[in-house]
Amino acid sequence: MNQLYEAHSYFRRRNYPKCVSVCTELLEKNPYDEAAWVLKMRAMTKRVYVDDLESEDLSEEFLDDVVIATAPRPGTSIRNIVHTANLSTGSRPRSSTGRPISGIARPNTQLRPGSAIDRTKTSRPLTSSARTIRLGTAAMLTIKDGPFIQVSRLNLNKYAGKIGVAKALFEYLYYYEGNIRIAMELAIQATQQDNINTEWWWRVQLSKCYCHLNLLRNAEQELKLAIQLHDHVENFVRLARVFIRLDQPLMAKEICTNGLEKFSNDITILTELARLHEVMDELEISTNFYRDIVFHDAMNVEAIACIGLHHFYSEQPEMAMRYYRRALQMGVYSAEIYNNIGLCCLYSQQLDLTLACFQRALDLATEPEIKAEVWYNLSHVALSSGDTSLAKNCLNICLTHDPCHALAMNNLAVLEYRIGRHTLAKNYFATAQSLDHSLIEPKCNFGSPYFHFPLVSKGKIKKTSFEHFAGTFIKSLQVRK
Repeated sequence: MNQLYEAHSYFRRRNYPKCVSVCTELLEKNPYDEAAWVLKMRAMTKRVYVDDLESEDLSEEFLDDVVIATAPRPGTSIRNIVHTANLSTGSRPRSSTGRPISGIARPNTQLRPGSAIDRTKTSRPLTSSARTIRLGTAAMLTIKDGPFIQVSRLNLNKYAGKIGVAKALFEYLYYYEGNIRIAMELAIQATQQDNINTEWWWRVQLSKCYCHLNLLRNAEQELKLAIQLHDHVENFVRLARVFIRLDQPLMAKEICTNGLEKFSNDITILTELARLHEVMDELEISTNFYRDIVFHDAMNVEAIACIGLHHFYSEQPEMAMRYYRRALQMGVYSAEIYNNIGLCCLYSQQLDLTLACFQRALDLATEPEIKAEVWYNLSHVALSSGDTSLAKNCLNICLTHDPCHALAMNNLAVLEYRIGRHTLAKNYFATAQSLDHSLIEPKCNFGSPYFHFPLVSKGKIKKTSFEHFAGTFIKSLQVRK
């Protein structure tokens, strides 16, 4: 069998290590074999490739203090959102920055190990640690046990004119080597070539490099040019992300709306709008967008989890359980999903299924943090049955797995107060407040000298990822003595 054909076969079957090995053998025989050289670059890139469009998140660190107004108008800034949080049982919990907690963990926490995407935050370019036997120099000469490509000696002007080689080389420099500066130089030279069919793609890649270097206005300009050259969903989404980082959510909404006019009911744009409205504390509008997503894509994990979260905090645990059971029917078999179904059964008074779900969650839980959350929720099962001694034991086991669990510390303080240990309860309240300054219950309890109204934090559901469907639930319940 022809070795190049064999390498292509391995590449199509996503057997990238064998593809790299065969290409290395070909290049040892002929260092000037450009086809094997490009195929090896693509295989090495695919081994660490991550969808950077999905890996981004609307987090606080993306916002730049330099580019936002000191006193923006209400509704025009992500930083200055007027929150409507209260202590009612239907209020959605919020993060330490005051934002409502989403029903799903964004994919930026699921980056593939070894990818150079997470190393581009450093000031100098780094190379991948997952090195195999590399070959050659920029002139494609074989140097055994040497680097595959000596980036500093690349003739970028030469490769920028070759469409098939330039794209593979850019992705290799961007994803595998993590050398944003050289990749940006290659993209700049490629945009200067007279090739209308691929210019828009290079504009998008150049904007990605500018975003990594925090040159957001340059990235905005490149993406606007890319939209003029070619209508593509990625162009609209990336431009909206740039405006979000510039703290201009209204412009981001306008860009997404324009994208929906050209790509009707596109799932990616609808998801971006739903996330943006969620960050802006417009939870009802966000849930409506998620419902539209489920209508067009019934297998969308994020939409299912977020709609379940909305129903749970709208005092509709039966409806929330329907969505989590849907996730279970889709093949999810994890501690998080059984934990969530157990809480829904608890609040919908289906007590015969509650303990069975939590037992299954404990059997599947492997990480100490997940075990702590399950035991914390089991304490509420004990409280609902009136067994305060069992609830105290569950909270102690929870703190054994996670000593920094502030909610468990607060509830344990309430139980200690009920049996008359006021000094110990006061110490627990102070500890809970020091562990998490964003919690309301420890502040109210510790601030009251007589503890007339101790607040108990309600059941918490672990947040999910694309592999584990769930929602992060922290409910507050006011209990009077």
